[in-house]
Amino acid sequence: MSSQAPPRLLELACESLLRDKALAISVLEELPTELFPPLFTAAFTGRHCEALRALVQAWPFACLPLGALVTEQRIHRETIQAAFAGIDGLLAQKVRPRRWKLQVLDLRKHAHQDFWNVWSGSAPRMFSLTEPGTAKPMTKRQKVEEKQPSAPLEVLLDLCLRESAPDQFLTYLIKKVQQRNDLHLCCKKLKIFAMPMQNIRKILKVVELESIQNLEVNCTWKLSTLGRFAPHMGQMVNLRRLLLSHIHVSSDMTPAMEEQYVSLFTSQLLHLQHLRVLHLDSVSFLEGRLDEVLRCVKTYLETLSITNCLLLESDLMHLSLCPNVGQLKNLSLSGVSLTNMSPGPLKFLLERASSTLRDLDLDECGIMDSQFSALLPALGRCSQLKTLSFCGNPISTAVLEDLLRLTVGLSKLSHVLYPAPLESYDDTDGTPHPGRLAQLHAKLRQMLQEAGRPSMIWSRANSCPRCGNRTFYDPGPLLCPCYLPV
Repeated sequence: MSSQAPPRLLELACESLLRDKALAISVLEELPTELFPPLFTAAFTGRHCEALRALVQAWPFACLPLGALVTEQRIHRETIQAAFAGIDGLLAQKVRPRRWKLQVLDLRKHAHQDFWNVWSGSAPRMFSLTEPGTAKPMTKRQKVEEKQPSAPLEVLLDLCLRESAPDQFLTYLIKKVQQRNDLHLCCKKLKIFAMPMQNIRKILKVVELESIQNLEVNCTWKLSTLGRFAPHMGQMVNLRRLLLSHIHVSSDMTPAMEEQYVSLFTSQLLHLQHLRVLHLDSVSFLEGRLDEVLRCVKTYLETLSITNCLLLESDLMHLSLCPNVGQLKNLSLSGVSLTNMSPGPLKFLLERASSTLRDLDLDECGIMDSQFSALLPALGRCSQLKTLSFCGNPISTAVLEDLLRLTVGLSKLSHVLYPAPLESYDDTDGTPHPGRLAQLHAKLRQMLQEAGRPSMIWSRANSCPRCGNRTFYDPGPLLCPCYLPV
């Protein structure tokens, strides 16, 4: 007998039950818990909105991962409306129904996918009935508590603001939340790509800001715009990951105003007591102020990424001495020019994080031979290092070979991305010579074999002189796609 037979029989039974709408709704009070997910899936697929509304009201799990079932916008609107109709009916009751355990309506599309697969029988059961929130046997205390008014229900959604105004679905959701004090809109991931600040503020007014754990501001903002947004960020007290990209200072801004807006931003960092990941990309106000930013970060960072920013040597010195970067797992300074800086601060920083650092990105930093040679001893102490990337730096073959001899002793290092060394460039057009690159690659592979590390991957990458995109070479040179005929 096929292993798929039981799920198929279950699906047929659910479809048969849903043909009699009144019967399907009437049996929910006594329906076994394990039959709710397949029956809900069948009602969702068949667009049985009245049944969906009743299923929400009798849902025996703490979480209803509705978003994982959404595939079409039209069905999305119908199911959301049916779910909220059920929620409205429940929240209007002063006493919680006996079977109702629902606490969270999860509208995230990629969350709890396994929940529906397991209950449909298409995947093995890897978790207990308590996931994502099945009701456990009630205690006497819980039975007494059921007579009390129900707690607010959370609607969980990841927000991506990339349009000038909220879309139809988000507008509907905001309206529903505004209508009820016992309905809370929660968001773990907030991404802002493009939206006027006034519209962002309107949306954030209805979001439980303390629920946000991941914030990305991935659009071109003036420093003054960041200053106006900062008080909202400061209320995201459970934020773990913060990414700011393309924050620029207006040419007409006075130094006093610039300092005022920077202070508005940094003062809000003090409230982020759970921050572990900080990405700052193309943030123009960092030059000469990195210490002011890092002083307000009161947590030990696991990831610090400062990319495509102008820094002074004093900034790098403050970074190396910062008390909350000594346990870094990931460090990126890609696109930060270090050409005219002493290697001492970066060397000291690597030494401090040597027992925890896993990924190091020093791409396009303009690091010269003498600087890189000074960093080698510190790199050799990074016992947990897994990936190292330093593409786009003017390094010689000799220094590259020195690095290989050093890093073969790092047992966890598995992947190194390196630039074409200076000797490999063609004198005529300034591009790496394929033959020289092939010879270098063969030599490096031989050195890895002789050192007993044949599985370590060394890949070279350089920017294409025509389009600027990075081209990878492993095991041999590959033409950038821009050279290929259309």
